[in-house]
Amino acid sequence: FIASGVRYDLAERSPAFIKELARHHTGGQLSVAPEHVVDAVLDKMKKPGVASYERFAEQFACASQEAGKEQHLVPYYISGHPGSTLADMIELALYLKQRGVRPRQVQDFIPTPMSMATCMYHTGIDPLSRTPVYTAKDLKEKRLHKALLFYWDPTHHDEVREALQLAKRTDLIGSGPRF
Repeated sequence: FIASGVRYDLAERSPAFIKELARHHTGGQLSVAPEHVVDAVLDKMKKPGVASYERFAEQFACASQEAGKEQHLVPYYISGHPGSTLADMIELALYLKQRGVRPRQVQDFIPTPMSMATCMYHTGIDPLSRTPVYTAKDLKEKRLHKALLFYWDPTHHDEVREALQLAKRTDLIGSGPRF
């Protein structure tokens, strides 16, 4: 069985592959890494736009149903990636909430040797475009970024409120349909 590692942007190009994956190679859950939804952040990650993930998710759901299996995608998201601002994290949290997604697989960005993201993290410059890249480095700010992805968890509500106040998005505070 395949539990993770599927490049959904490539898989979506082959409905036959997705049908094969759903019918014979998924054991109920498949972890995939959309990582973010804001185009500017996805660009820094060298990832396709969120529409690619949404197409794959729809195709996978249809293929699973066609195969007579109840299977689910487990999306993986990242906070604090170079290029991601507090406003971008709020957009990601809104996207998740509007779709009823409560992520459990969230990773705070950790610089790793030999990657472009690490270069951006340390220099504040995109090595390809040579333009400035915002990077959250302060631990408190990184904690607020990550808390937004756990908007649904009461243990993070104080940090989510703080992040929304800092971003001047108090219109989102409360238990309404937005937050």
